[in-house]
Amino acid sequence: MSAGGKRPVVHAAGGVLWRPATAGPEVALVHRPRYDDWSLPKGHVEPDEHPVVGGLREVVEETGFEARFVRAVGKVAYDVPRRKRHGGGGDTARKRVTYWSARAGDGAFVPNEETDELRWVPVQAGMKLLTYPMDQRILRDFARQPASTATMLIVRHAKAGRKQGYQGDDLARPLDRNGRAQAEALVDLLGAFGPGRLLSAPPQRCLQTLEPLAEETGLAITEEPTVSERAYARDPVAAHRRIREIAREGERSGVVPVVCSQGGVIPDLTAWWASVDGVRLPAARNRKASVWVLTTSDGVLLTADHIDTPLPLER
Repeated sequence: MSAGGKRPVVHAAGGVLWRPATAGPEVALVHRPRYDDWSLPKGHVEPDEHPVVGGLREVVEETGFEARFVRAVGKVAYDVPRRKRHGGGGDTARKRVTYWSARAGDGAFVPNEETDELRWVPVQAGMKLLTYPMDQRILRDFARQPASTATMLIVRHAKAGRKQGYQGDDLARPLDRNGRAQAEALVDLLGAFGPGRLLSAPPQRCLQTLEPLAEETGLAITEEPTVSERAYARDPVAAHRRIREIAREGERSGVVPVVCSQGGVIPDLTAWWASVDGVRLPAARNRKASVWVLTTSDGVLLTADHIDTPLPLER
């Protein structure tokens, strides 16, 4: 154990990589020669890497297929042996693995040191092929929701200092140094979901939060006044109606929208949507630069996952 008496935690992430098929989605399972097992693609998250970004990287590396994440599927945890240090005994660490639904893009599997075979199989066949019950549980959880759903990302703007200390119109208050770092980190995090449309409330800090992503993707940022705090206070129903419209537009076009809004809007907006459509929201602090990952069908909310920060986890 560590000096504080707690076992260290090893963070890993991966995905249920799938593609559409006539009889339902097919999932990709990989064979690992080191363990002679069949598993879902996954791997260790690097210390300077966000788990979502690391999970997508591992899926791509182990399978050879490009992918975009759709929604969270589940988590597993188990003990793993630690390497002996300074001649000491081989104690254990706790390994925690987070899985996401990952829609496959272009690619081709090439055998490598980690995985020497990949099979595309229906979900039920995958349940039989997987070696470990924990992986089977993740695949069951994946199958409980429709695979082909639309994704929407709602982002709270990054840090912009204290309102009380800013001289001038609050709409023009810019991101501070920490906020700019968060906005840069959001590029890789939001990029894991394949964003194709950027919308923002009018305040400068909201627009600046999406600017690095806009530069990376070449997408324009469109102002969306209905999701500003001022507009929401006047007419929340208009924002409710508009957010469903944006979701439906994304479904029709196959484009993943990113909506940047404010702390006076997002908690109430997501709570309303979840209540109307019968979705239980996970615990969320709705901190600056946090992200809601929502899946919808015909504008109806199906799942809601929350990412607390775009920055790597503190170890």
